[in-house]
Amino acid sequence: METINFNIVSSNSSVEWTGRKVTGAHNGTIGIKKGNFIFNDGKIKGGNIIIDTASIKILDVTDAATNAQFAGHLASDDFFSIEKFPTASFDVLSVKEISNTVYYLEGNLTIKDITHLVGFEAEIKNSSNSISLSGKLIIDRTKYDIKFRSGNFFKDLGDTLIYNDFELDFNITAEAVFSGQSKN
Repeated sequence: METINFNIVSSNSSVEWTGRKVTGAHNGTIGIKKGNFIFNDGKIKGGNIIIDTASIKILDVTDAATNAQFAGHLASDDFFSIEKFPTASFDVLSVKEISNTVYYLEGNLTIKDITHLVGFEAEIKNSSNSISLSGKLIIDRTKYDIKFRSGNFFKDLGDTLIYNDFELDFNITAEAVFSGQSKN
């Protein structure tokens, strides 16, 4: 049984976020600080991803002043409390094979030091020295104490309501680490 560790290549990986509200949506990117995936006999068995919350970018707001104000709001305690919580993480706890390339990953998602079990389908393409993993994770922000303009906590928001779910679409590349990491 061969175990191979694949380290995430942050510069070749992307995480795109989308948050929706009554009047439309906002979208952007957020960076991966580091992470890895463990494969046994060519199949994913575990992994960990660390997100750099300070790297959040807003792509749909083109006015520089408005973009900076929005970014500051996302960094505040209304949303991600970036000064207190500079990272978020996902730890893979279980993997179910759906097909040769599609897996259901379940694990602990930690945002603002609050952890909940989440799951999602991911497509994984595996070559001998690298893997690519893509998928979409839908997160209920209110479970992580991100309640700003949530209809669950505030009444009469009208068209200022922000929906609770936000999406993370990810495309991750990871490369095999062979120096002392491979076991037979």
